[in-house]
Amino acid sequence: MLQELRVENLLLIEEAQLRLAPGLNVITGETGAGKTVLAHALDLLLGGKARSGIVRPGASEAYVEGTFDLPDGLRRQLGERLSADAQELTLARRVSSDGRTRAYLGGRAASAHELRDIGGALLAFYGQHEHRKLTLASAQLQILDGQCAGAHAARLSACAQAFARTRALEASLQELRELAAQRERELDLLAFELGEIDALALDESDHERLLAARGRLRSLDALCSAAGAGADALAPESGEAVGAAQLLAAAGARMDAVASIDPALDALAERMRSLLIESQDLARELHDYCERAGEHAGEEVLGQLHGEASLDALEARLAAVERLTRKHGGSVRAVLDYAQQARARHDQLAGVEGALAETGERLQAARAELQQGVLALRRARHAAAKRFARDVREQLAALAMGEASFEVLLHERDAGPTGGDAVEFMLAPNPGVGAGPLREIASGGELSRVMLAIMSVASAAPSRSRDRAAGDDAGDGAGEEPPNDATPNDATLVFDEVDAGIGGHTARVVGARLRELGERRQVLCITHLPQIASLGARHFSIVKDTTALPTRASVVQLGEGDVVSELVRMLGADSDDTTARRHARDLRRAA
Repeated sequence: MLQELRVENLLLIEEAQLRLAPGLNVITGETGAGKTVLAHALDLLLGGKARSGIVRPGASEAYVEGTFDLPDGLRRQLGERLSADAQELTLARRVSSDGRTRAYLGGRAASAHELRDIGGALLAFYGQHEHRKLTLASAQLQILDGQCAGAHAARLSACAQAFARTRALEASLQELRELAAQRERELDLLAFELGEIDALALDESDHERLLAARGRLRSLDALCSAAGAGADALAPESGEAVGAAQLLAAAGARMDAVASIDPALDALAERMRSLLIESQDLARELHDYCERAGEHAGEEVLGQLHGEASLDALEARLAAVERLTRKHGGSVRAVLDYAQQARARHDQLAGVEGALAETGERLQAARAELQQGVLALRRARHAAAKRFARDVREQLAALAMGEASFEVLLHERDAGPTGGDAVEFMLAPNPGVGAGPLREIASGGELSRVMLAIMSVASAAPSRSRDRAAGDDAGDGAGEEPPNDATPNDATLVFDEVDAGIGGHTARVVGARLRELGERRQVLCITHLPQIASLGARHFSIVKDTTALPTRASVVQLGEGDVVSELVRMLGADSDDTTARRHARDLRRAA
């Protein structure tokens, strides 16, 4: 229940505080006094979008606050956001003059989305715009679903999940079919590219080693020339040249001729012989180095070539590596990563036929599950449609539309997340006139009453729904649990000019239905009809002061005497009109 509503600096209202009562609360006022401002204030509490220019001129911000009784279910939902001993919940909204808004839930900052979720459990708002929503097929389906017996929410959830799986599998199947269409050409390309990469047996250090080897092989001539010069200096292969080894040998021979004469020269001769041996060994090794230089470099670095270790072979391998790196990312690592991806893609393509068959089977199962969900929803809706149409007809009769015919027509459509049914509310306001869709047949006043009749059925006590369900045929859902309520049973119902387009006796009947609703839950009604206003348990009036700059509207709670005066005004009479005053008192007494 809404205990209190506070409004500050919202359009004409500078400050207002409404303390509401259980039952039917009515709000009245002259045309243009600002009754719709309160409707907009409540919409803000429900997370609605703030219209431009709603902040009162001269004020920096507008503020709306509503204090509600705290239902147990909502307490559990909010959990630690509320203190354990909290008995009430406050929703609030600030709107600055530049259009920015801030929302509060239980005194803490919140989002407009959170207000919308929480506020929907506390307030159900029905304005003139909501009347027109009744003509939408989606809204009519939602209303009917709210009347379905048993675990209908679970049926809806199961159908939505089956539909989502079906759509996902259909998309996967289409992708696999497109994959199969290009499979052969792409498989050939992948096999060729993988063959190129595998033939080189690459690793990340390969490129650096190859570059180093090429540098050595390109210097081979210089290496051999240096080694040959050293070898020729020691022991030239040409017979005409004399090398150091030969000179050392000749010198050694002369020293041997005078051996054993002077120990000092003998020691030097020994050193000469050592130099000769070293020079001969060094000359031989230098000659060998020249002969084996190319083979030596290749065997050390290029054993993996499995062929001749030559500069040509090395250049060919490097050219192949560099071609692949240009083609697949600029580095050996990128080539190896591409090879891994290509193998995965190759495996995927190679297994596409099996995947097609498996996905097709899964899709068939999902479609069967979706069809089961569609049929379960359809059975529940057909059962609920009969009860719902009958109950609405009874309510319409009480709203001075006793001759009206109301039916719920269901027809099949393509399966979707809400099943495979389309709903159309059919109305024949007068006897002898064929029933037609509500959006085409109902006038403004009739639409208001149809909406009120539907709301009366939707908000019926669970025990009443159970009793009625038990009296139906088995095909109508006998033995099932009572219908789900589209609106929480403890939510405050707010009607903004539900009396549009009606008057006279019909207005009184509509008021009686609103008061009857108020016996089960709190109702707040913004009205311009005295027949309805006279039935309020608590009456608020909005008064406009045009002498203030800017114009100011205030909201006052009326005592009994003031209620009669307000009814006189609503009857269109002067305040001193005794006949009108007597009529106003009669309206109050009849309440």
